Amino acid sequence: MYDVIIIGAGIVGSSIAREISKYNLKVIVVDKDLDLASGTTKANSAIVHAGFDAKPGTFKGELNAKGNLMFEKLSKELDFPFKKNGSLVLCFNENDKKKLELLREQGEINGVPGLEILTGEDTRKMEPSISENVVAALLAPSGGIVCPYEMTIALAENAFTNGVEFKLGSQVNDIKKIHNGYSLLLNEDEVIESKVIINAAGLYSDVINNFVSDEKFNIIPRKGEYCLFDKSAGNFVKKTIFQLPTKAGKGVLVTPTVDGNLLIGPNSVNIEDKEDLDTTKEGLDYIIDKAKLSIKDIPTRQIITSFSGLRASNKNGDFIIGEVKDSPGFINAASIDSPGLTSAPAIAEVVASIVKGILKATSKENFIRERKGIVKFRELSNKERNTLIKSNPEYGRIVCRCEVITEGEIKDSIRRPLGAKTIDGVKKRTRAGMGRCQAGFCTSRVLDILSKELNIPVTKVTKFGRNSNLLIGKNKENL
Repeated sequence: MYDVIIIGAGIVGSSIAREISKYNLKVIVVDKDLDLASGTTKANSAIVHAGFDAKPGTFKGELNAKGNLMFEKLSKELDFPFKKNGSLVLCFNENDKKKLELLREQGEINGVPGLEILTGEDTRKMEPSISENVVAALLAPSGGIVCPYEMTIALAENAFTNGVEFKLGSQVNDIKKIHNGYSLLLNEDEVIESKVIINAAGLYSDVINNFVSDEKFNIIPRKGEYCLFDKSAGNFVKKTIFQLPTKAGKGVLVTPTVDGNLLIGPNSVNIEDKEDLDTTKEGLDYIIDKAKLSIKDIPTRQIITSFSGLRASNKNGDFIIGEVKDSPGFINAASIDSPGLTSAPAIAEVVASIVKGILKATSKENFIRERKGIVKFRELSNKERNTLIKSNPEYGRIVCRCEVITEGEIKDSIRRPLGAKTIDGVKKRTRAGMGRCQAGFCTSRVLDILSKELNIPVTKVTKFGRNSNLLIGKNKENL
């Protein structure tokens, strides 16, 4: 029997796993997908929110700013990309300036440092691409940008190094209460047991909760669509640019990414299907039109791809965190929509504290705090590159030309703890396929490397698991 089972290997589940790995407990993470960060975590704005728009007295108000302050230390310990670029909230009407004042006051209550209201002129001096219609803006210096899936992978790898087990590709199909905990049915016939369950199942956190508790809730999938621009547009803005928020959310933003691209989006549409990641012409036209209100001359010809993500919302508008009253030892970290990415490290501390109290857990004396990521050949000097190639010639073979990703990096992404098993797994860990040609050049090479490293036929290599095979056989072999 396990002490703790964590359901969900996204940013929240992996943050909790890393935090709980500091204690002498037997812990396992299960997830229905074949890789980490395969749900909401893989497709969002990648923003580390400052915390001024979260309502004081809520979980979001308490945990957003607290989580924000943890990113710098975490990124150094776990070697994932993070940049504190700051954010601006734009005001287009003199009558709305009081709303900026309210945001600032709210942020100060939440503990957000350095908030300042700027004139339209000062805003344009800071960001020359800002619209002439902007009359004022709220500056939040603590806002940042991050790579959410690299962060998740870093947290999970560190948790694994500290003894946490991971069981990916394992869907929870039922949960039963037993005399000293819970019994989980994974897939069709595997059963595992645990004293404590942590529900970090994202869009499916309602399903997991409703297996065991009479305190039912319903997750509402909220779709957001995005446009991603080529790196040649990456310096179009330096800060993350918001518009004054509405009841539908924080609105369409314009932001640089931590990897040097430009990103705009999202819209906000409630849907029913928790797997619907289609983009629509109407949705993409909407976010482009809204972004043009903030920024002059958006370089739409440099859009290289569009995508959508789903947020796990509920009718109450706040996170659901805590031990369920009618199910002792069952802890929810559920309905974690925006600012869930920013809040994740703080959510993990809250949940770990609950677990510690239930199980009377003791701290490890040998906890390994640091983790080293994959070498990024594109970021090395020529001298460093030459030294690396001499030690391993595989770093001298470029596989992804757009992002300058080498064979050595791809093999490292497969061989390291919780390594890639799919095309998307390699992509998340190395960025192979994320450049201007959108994997048009490198997919076949990545597929071949995966086939050899995993010792499987090329026809068994998938894009993301399940039935996403890229090849079904050789030309004419089935004729």
